[in-house]
Amino acid sequence: MQEIAIAGFGTLRLEHLVLDFNGTMACDGQLVAGVEERLTMIANFLEIHVVTADTFGVVETALERLPCTVEVLSGADQDLAKARYVESLGSEATASIGNGRNDRLMLKEAALGIVVLSEEGTASEALLAADIVCPTIASALDLFLKPLRLRAVLRTA
Repeated sequence: MQEIAIAGFGTLRLEHLVLDFNGTMACDGQLVAGVEERLTMIANFLEIHVVTADTFGVVETALERLPCTVEVLSGADQDLAKARYVESLGSEATASIGNGRNDRLMLKEAALGIVVLSEEGTASEALLAADIVCPTIASALDLFLKPLRLRAVLRTA
């Protein structure tokens, strides 16, 4: 668990981190450099979940060494499925990271939604649904490893 008091935003009591895979923590199906190391450290205090349509069909192999739960979605309404996943974990105890249009509802549902600007692009609807915008997945994950950054970006006082 990670607890962070943020003036004007409230206290985050996070237990889960939910991430999209393609475009968020991977580019063209390949895990972005530095993600594995950061997620391994974050797994010491948050449960990590990856919820994805697995566009390239490689998520299980790419994440086999990481301490995370992988949920591969199929069919329509993946945006709703991702939001329901966050809700099932407890929205108030969950942070989420994504970049796509199908991530917008989970970003909004989570206590903390972070959108990343990726080489594959970032959907404007995801951008508008997020609490924080990060230039890379590394900088987004570093918010959990250096929580004073979270406080600095979200506080009003």
